[in-house]
Formats: sequence, structure tokens, C-alpha cells
Amino acid sequence: MQTPLLFRLYVALTALLTPVVAWFEIRKLRRAGLPALRAHEKLGNASAPRMGSGPLIWFHAASVGESLSVLSLITSMGQMLPRAQFLITSGTPTSARLVAERLPPRSVHQFSPIDSAGPVRRFLAHWRPSAAIFVESELWPLMLRRTRARGTPMALVNARLSERSRRAWKKRPETAAYIFKVFDLILTQNDEMAGAMVEMNAPADRVARGINLKSLSDPLPVNPAVTAQVRSWLKGRPVWVAASTHRGEEETVLAAHSALLKQHPELLLILVPRHPERSEEVSGHISSAGLTAATRSANEKLVPSHNVYLADTLGELGSWYALTDIVFLGGSLLPIGGHNPFEVAQAGAAVLSGRHVTSFQETFSDMTSRGAAVYVENAEDLAGEIHMLLSNAPYRAQAVSASEDFVRGRSDHLDQIAKRLIRALGLEENT
Repeated sequence: MQTPLLFRLYVALTALLTPVVAWFEIRKLRRAGLPALRAHEKLGNASAPRMGSGPLIWFHAASVGESLSVLSLITSMGQMLPRAQFLITSGTPTSARLVAERLPPRSVHQFSPIDSAGPVRRFLAHWRPSAAIFVESELWPLMLRRTRARGTPMALVNARLSERSRRAWKKRPETAAYIFKVFDLILTQNDEMAGAMVEMNAPADRVARGINLKSLSDPLPVNPAVTAQVRSWLKGRPVWVAASTHRGEEETVLAAHSALLKQHPELLLILVPRHPERSEEVSGHISSAGLTAATRSANEKLVPSHNVYLADTLGELGSWYALTDIVFLGGSLLPIGGHNPFEVAQAGAAVLSGRHVTSFQETFSDMTSRGAAVYVENAEDLAGEIHMLLSNAPYRAQAVSASEDFVRGRSDHLDQIAKRLIRALGLEENT
């Protein structure tokens, strides 16, 4: 297939912009406190040696959610391929930190190289991947084509493109075909996306429905010291968690909590904003609601007069889930897409959510049909459902049991996906 003009123009443009993009990316990582050695991974300069003599399987993701979503898949593949090593690349400092804390055996993390000829060439020459697996919508054209040019088997998993991206690819069918043909297997999140990939000129015989990997993720880590300290402050107070809330949602959550306090005066809300840097803004909402709070980032101690614990930190969500069996998931009252209910179910909690959950629609549909999750529309709905869970022990036990059953029902899916990837990428012969 002839190289499309648009791709040739893209390669030329990235070559011209490399110095500016490199300066920006390295500066961003250095400002996040990373040493120069790690920041220069963006130029394709590895900060770690290639591991072992077995096959190296490269997973490339964009940021935090995508990076963490593949860790359980890597663990499963690692058990099936005992000689394999794994490389995880992502682009953000937060993803690097969280992945480093949860790395599966025989794995290493690096920052993904800039999508330009020099950085990609250096990266591939050092790591020499035996197979490459790209996650969701992280489709850098030059990286994809250069990886394929080395004869590396490739897969796209958890494929999910926005409507805007779909329209853009459809307008450029020749370029789309040139890019998507690099993949030996494309696993989408649902049937609708599988059809969309074919419409965008992906090879129809290589496209199949998979499952949302985020709904198969490992349990979130729990820090026993943190949970023990907070429990000592709670002294048996009932707790609910509002997790990963976004701007425009905290007001609804706090209104629901204010209503609940009339019937459950000792109730504590652990409020976990999706973006901790909004802490001051969220504190203002708490004060405006007439509530009092202790703030995690300030190491403030919870006392009986506090109605809210503002958990404005990263990487501690599992510890907050461990303190309750009632969780509201944010990003869902507004058209944001929702967040991962599987993590809540793994923690043994009932899930409450708004209806805007397009990023996890299949997971929520399954959970709501089983009684493991409930949709709410507003503060009144949210308060009413939490009151029911707090005051009706059998109802609460049934919701928690449904969550646990849902988790057990998903256990086989991960191994099935791992086996399918191993076959498609020709890794069986390397075991």
C-alpha cells in the first residue's frame, strides 16, 4: 500500500516541531520532580536496560486510567508466559508514579517517546519489542508504522474513539486504512465500537468485541495504617464515600449529605474530588453548604464536629473504599462519562451513580441488572438511596452481595483476553 500524502506531511511536520515539543515535554516532567534521566525518555533515551532474554511485550497507554487498566492483563499474561518481560509506557507523571507502585512481576515503566522519527527510532532500537499492545485511543501514526516496519506483531485493546475522532478518520479513509492495518487484532469495548472501527477502514477480519479492561482491573491498594488511623477517629460513625467528583457535582453531593444528617446526625462523608488541585474550590463548597471538614492533604484530624473528610490526595481511593460499603461514583451526574464501578464492587460496596456513564456503559448495565448498582438523578435521589442503605440492613446486604457476585462473574474474562492476545501475536512459540 502506497504511503498516503497526509502521513508523509505528518512525518515532516513532527520533524520540524520536535525541538519545541521535546522542550515542552521534558520541562513538564522536570517540573513534576522527575530527574533528567527519566525526563529524557521522551527523546527515546531509555533509563533502564532491556530485561532478560525472553520475549518483551510492550504495552502503550495514554494516562492514568489506561495505564492502570492493563496491569491485571499483564499479570495474567505473565502467568501464561513465564519467560516474558513487560514494558509499560505512558505520558504523564501521575501515571508513572501510580504504575510504579503497582508494577506486575517482570515489568518496567518508561515514558513514551515523542512521535517523531529520532525518538521512536532510539526507543525501538533499545527495547526491540517482541509484540506491542496499544490501549484505547492512543494512536500515534509514526510510532505505529515504525513499530510495524520492524515486523513486530501488534494489537489494539480496549479500543475507544470519540465521535469527533471517528468523523476525522472517516474523512481520511486512505490514511485510516494505512494506520489501522498495522494491527493483527483490534479488541473494542463493545459491539457499537467494533462497527465504528470497520467503518473507519480498520480490517474487518481483525476487529472483534472485547471487554472494557477497566472493568477487570486489580483491586485498588489499601494502606492499613491510613484506614486504622481514620477508624480510630471515626469511633464507629457511619460513612459513605463520594469518589472522583467533578466540578458541578460537589454541590449535589453536599446537598444530599446535608439532608442525610437530619436523619443520621453522625454520618460522615468522605469526599474525594477527581482532581485534588481543586481542593480549595471544594472546601469553599463545603463551607457554603454549612458543613465542616477536615482536609487530608493538611493532615487534619477528624473530630466529631466534622461532617466531611476532604480526601484531596491521589492514590488513596482504595483506603477510602475500605471504610464503607456505600459509594457514589462521580463524573456521572454531568455528561463526563463516569468512572470505574468495578473497583467499588471489588471493595465490597454498593455502587450509586448518575446516568452519564458512557465510558462504562456495559459494566453499569450489567451491574444495575443484578442490583449491584443504582442510578440517581439528583440530591434527593442520592439522599434517599443512601438513607435506604443505612436504615435497611437486608437491602444493604443484598446490594453488597450483588457486587461480590458481579466480581466473581468477571474472573474468567481476563484469562480469555490474555489467551486471545497470545495467539494473535504469535507469542505461544516463545513460551
